[in-house]
Amino acid sequence: MRCKICGITSYEDAMEAIEAGADALGFVFYEKSPRYISPSDARKIIKKLPPFVEKVALFVNCDAQVINSYCQEAGATLAQIHFDAPDKLYEQLFVPYIKVIRAKEPKDILQFSDEYRLVDTYCETYGGSGKQLNLEWFKDIDCSKIILAGGLTPQNVSLVKQYRFYGVDVSSGVEFSYGKKDSNRVMEFIKNAKN
Repeated sequence: MRCKICGITSYEDAMEAIEAGADALGFVFYEKSPRYISPSDARKIIKKLPPFVEKVALFVNCDAQVINSYCQEAGATLAQIHFDAPDKLYEQLFVPYIKVIRAKEPKDILQFSDEYRLVDTYCETYGGSGKQLNLEWFKDIDCSKIILAGGLTPQNVSLVKQYRFYGVDVSSGVEFSYGKKDSNRVMEFIKNAKN
């Protein structure tokens, strides 16, 4: 299972996640988030990172022009779209993207089932709420294109392996404070997800 560590705000946290085996790092370009980082600060981190690691830029309620320019400025390789965007927005993006489903009920997780997508718990705020989805919803469905987020921790991530998700995404579950990762928890999370 691939692992994304989201809410990266420092080079040290980024490198510790990569050394622990992270496949992707998330940078939050949503100013209301306590994990917000500016594209220019993200760039300072990203330009020092080794190759073959996905650099994911998280967006909420932005237009395509902002998404394109922030990704270019930061050096992000993928845009993560956390809002209900019209098809027109996706057509205007110059960067690869992934849609996020904020699931309120079981039928929500079937949206975009022919695409790789990230499925998170619905909450009023965006991202890093620590709330977990009901895993029963994923029984008997093809999860091979789903990246699961929401309420994951080093302790519970091994429970989701039976569903064969494409990947898992964690933020608050490996932090000791907003945007500050606990290297031991990051290491344990990735080890438990991959082994």
